[in-house]
Amino acid sequence: MAIEETASQPRILVAGCGALGGRIATLLARDATVFGLRRQANKVPAGVEPVAADLLQPTQLRQTLPSDLDAVIYCLTPSQYSDQGYRDAYVTGLDNLLAALDGQNPRRLIFISSTSVYHQDDDSWVDEDSATEPARFSGQCILEGEQRAHDSRIPATVVRLSGIYGPSRRRFLTAVQDGGMNPRSPGPYSNRIHEEDAAGAVVHLLKQALNGDSIAPTYLVSDCEPVRLDEVVRWVQDQVPCRPPRDDARTGGRAGSKRCRNQRLQATGFRFRYPDFRVGYGEMIAQEKPDDAG
Repeated sequence: MAIEETASQPRILVAGCGALGGRIATLLARDATVFGLRRQANKVPAGVEPVAADLLQPTQLRQTLPSDLDAVIYCLTPSQYSDQGYRDAYVTGLDNLLAALDGQNPRRLIFISSTSVYHQDDDSWVDEDSATEPARFSGQCILEGEQRAHDSRIPATVVRLSGIYGPSRRRFLTAVQDGGMNPRSPGPYSNRIHEEDAAGAVVHLLKQALNGDSIAPTYLVSDCEPVRLDEVVRWVQDQVPCRPPRDDARTGGRAGSKRCRNQRLQATGFRFRYPDFRVGYGEMIAQEKPDDAG
């Protein structure tokens, strides 16, 4: 769905224009003026207006922020796995950006969150209305950021992404191939989203909002098949040569055991290019194989 034509193209800021943010910005730039904010502005994708700024530097942020923004996407990755790293990314940076936006009236703020806000570890189904009581600092900081977004004066939508994978995020696939995964059976339930569908869902929701359609305060963005970790590992091992599991191979998951429900997203009309892990990992494996045509 395209953004409806207006007198001028909508002006959209992607704060945190890294791997995911850059893909979101590139998709939006087809019919909007998109600004990509990151410290290293030379890494902003072509076709996106670079904004060199550090979200932890309020004065610099106010001086460089584009004016007359119609929408803001907040898509940060912590610089380090620590309480301070997560607080800087999801709370302090957002506070600084919201302060710098004083005097502007964007129509929508989209805050990119994570399913790490869920604490469930009993194979249960979770959705946007499920309890969120994370025990780890990472989930706690992200949840605090969600609340800051909802409490802001800008209409906000939180997008909770499950584990992102794809051509630029091959860590799990590489680990299985290298013998670094040997989960117990039955393993914990795992949830994932291909990077193209993650970016596509964010763009889909923002376009609906800018076109005047009603969108919910929160969406859980995960593919259509939660699956036990050992089943995914066995499937990969059946598709491609893999080394035997090493002595130090990982035997469990890192995110509890829950099953993510994506019905609210699907009800908006969004359709997945990669509805399950077989489609996504299958394409990645096929791209690795040498061409037999020669």
